[in-house]
Amino acid sequence: MTGVSMTGISTTGMSSAGMQVRFWGVRGSVTCPGPATLRYGGNTACLEVRCGDRLIIFDAGSGLRGLGLALAAGGETAVPATGRPRPVDADIFLSHCHLDHVWGLPFFQPAYEPGARLRLWAGHLLPEMTLGEAIRRLVGHPLFPGGGDFFRADIGFTDFRCGDTLTPHPGIVLATAPLDHPGGGCGYRLEFGGAALAYVTDTEHRAGALDPAVLALAADVDLFVYDCTYTEAEYPAHAGRGHSTWQHGVRLAAAAGAKRLAIFHHDPSHDDPTLDRIAREAEAMRPGTLVAAEGLTLRLPAAPATRPAEIREDDGTPWLV
Repeated sequence: MTGVSMTGISTTGMSSAGMQVRFWGVRGSVTCPGPATLRYGGNTACLEVRCGDRLIIFDAGSGLRGLGLALAAGGETAVPATGRPRPVDADIFLSHCHLDHVWGLPFFQPAYEPGARLRLWAGHLLPEMTLGEAIRRLVGHPLFPGGGDFFRADIGFTDFRCGDTLTPHPGIVLATAPLDHPGGGCGYRLEFGGAALAYVTDTEHRAGALDPAVLALAADVDLFVYDCTYTEAEYPAHAGRGHSTWQHGVRLAAAAGAKRLAIFHHDPSHDDPTLDRIAREAEAMRPGTLVAAEGLTLRLPAAPATRPAEIREDDGTPWLV
């Protein structure tokens, strides 16, 4: 594992509580804003996970911009004891570097804030290139103005190999595994405070088979976030593109003993009524299955899947606990 950073990584006290998870982007391939996707959202993959006072982010799709604006507003980063804002300190774990999973980075407000610390991780690039090289291409000429010179945060890059176990901070453990996607990809299992989450997106299944690496990541987790881009009726026309179906996700979740499945990485052609239908069919196939939507927030460890959602009075965002 290789790492590059201008300064060392600070550590602070960790809570023994479980995780808080929020979806900021749930689409795959391309953003699709508009009236047809208002309820589920049109931003690409980005998942915020709070592990005590540590911020873990999975993927940096266009949803990362909204997360960055919330962080820059200060409320999300207030020191509990004083209420004063503190610089953003976050680890961003990438499933891979296709554009829909990284194009939020140049629009992530904390990257432009002095004092912020961002550590980016990837496990699918070595030995051909490093993560730092890939991101510099993204923000370099002729694709983006400034070549990253406008960034003011302390940004570090760490390359590992899928299959490594990572411990970015005390009490936080991530198991990793390679995924079946063009150019490679990495799945994660995050454990903290007695809770477990599997983040497995941009992977293709094989007919009649359950990927043992995915099963290991998802074994008995509280939440299994899985690439459910297609329906099984749609999949044959897209075979080889590195994506799976929600029906296969349900089978994986059942075989792995995952408490809840979150259907994720929605095809951009799937409008709100289509996802409503998928939600009904998935609920019938495995009760408690969720169709991820922007703003959906969950507290882990999860309670039994039959418990109804609780609605926060402040902004109406659904919380599942």
